[in-house]
Amino acid sequence: MDVTIRTARPEDIPRMTDLLAELFSIESDFVPDVEKQVHGLSALIAKPPGNALVLVAVINGMVVAMATVQTLISTAEGGRVGLVEDVIVDRKFRSGGIGSLLIDGIVAWSRRSGIKRLQLLADSDNHPALDFYASRNWCCTRLICLRQRP
Repeated sequence: MDVTIRTARPEDIPRMTDLLAELFSIESDFVPDVEKQVHGLSALIAKPPGNALVLVAVINGMVVAMATVQTLISTAEGGRVGLVEDVIVDRKFRSGGIGSLLIDGIVAWSRRSGIKRLQLLADSDNHPALDFYASRNWCCTRLICLRQRP
């Protein structure tokens, strides 16, 4: 397979919402909502360079995977850190190295951008994803994610 990793464009959003629906169907904390996903992806793609990166993997002109990273300021690190989200490979294309290519792209961008740490959240029941991240040298922390809707 000839896979191209590139920065996402607005015309990729419809296919990316399909991928997010697939991702959110296996994550118990989220529910697919096309309108919300279109709004969020549009905002991410429009962010100034250096504040976010949205990557897609393309095979034969079709987006088959995606990953995003956004920057935050960490007082613990004394600078910018990256929050990786929305890593999803279409189930028909999994186990072919596409997820690794996306993560490698995010790591390379983060190094060039001076990001001091990358972090992500993964569903605790998504063992294939947890195994994937472990194989890529991501490690668990002692932190627990909490959230509230204001």
